Amino acid sequence: METTEQNGNTLNGRRASTHKTINDLVQLQELLVARAQQAATNPQARLEQLEQNIQSLFQSLPPDVASRFKRIEERGPLAIVPIANGICSACGMSLPVSLVHTVHKAETLHQCPTCGRMIYYREAFARRVRQPAAKRGEPPKIGIERFSSQELMIPQLVSGERDDVIRELCMKLEHEGFVDDGNKLFEEALKREAIVSTAVESGLAFPHVRGVEGGGLTLALGLAPKGVKFGNGAKGASKLIFFMAIPTAASAFYLKLLAGLARTFEKEENRKKLLEATTPEKLWKTLLKLTKSTIQ
Repeated sequence: METTEQNGNTLNGRRASTHKTINDLVQLQELLVARAQQAATNPQARLEQLEQNIQSLFQSLPPDVASRFKRIEERGPLAIVPIANGICSACGMSLPVSLVHTVHKAETLHQCPTCGRMIYYREAFARRVRQPAAKRGEPPKIGIERFSSQELMIPQLVSGERDDVIRELCMKLEHEGFVDDGNKLFEEALKREAIVSTAVESGLAFPHVRGVEGGGLTLALGLAPKGVKFGNGAKGASKLIFFMAIPTAASAFYLKLLAGLARTFEKEENRKKLLEATTPEKLWKTLLKLTKSTIQ
């Protein structure tokens, strides 16, 4: 009896330790992605606190796990990814059912047998359920058309508060049928904002959620002519808010998109043209025109 109880306690302790390690790894990866985002949108930004948080998390990991994480990260942008419907969300390969069950138990860390990334099981999460529709006879979509549409343009956001603005964009994605749960998307977006503000120079903000599986990257755009304060570290108020729902496999492309948007709208004349749009149709056409040469 005592042996059974001791074994149970040992197993529960091992699971608790693994869960903590997984949470630390996921948080570390989010910090690294946030650093890459800052580099893509504002190369001159001072990131001392972000660097300190990254180093602190690295040092808190078991040495063997930290070494494994670094080795995997050197090969690609992500080192730990969730399982989505029995598939590695990074490489898209199906995993053996037995491995999926074992990963779910979280008694130890496991890696995808195909791409070598660390994998973990994630509870219910917002999913991507629709792609921007193409009409019959239309030429193939190019540029920003590939992951957004006129339906996702909001020329006048209702609120002037950060959280309400993010919620409005998340619910727009749900209302138009692009994600299945706007509230879950909103919760994850606020967790991302807690790491470091997604607002950058020139009145731009890029709130987002990574790991929204089930389709491609999706972008919604909302305008706030009076500006929205995104955080104490943000300079000025954000007037152009680009919200992105990003599948794991599109994490690297998302940074390229981010850089293209930042490059386009660092120019005051381009920001002014967007802010002059008064309808979703005008906003969409202006966005397409301004990003034609910067987003391929």
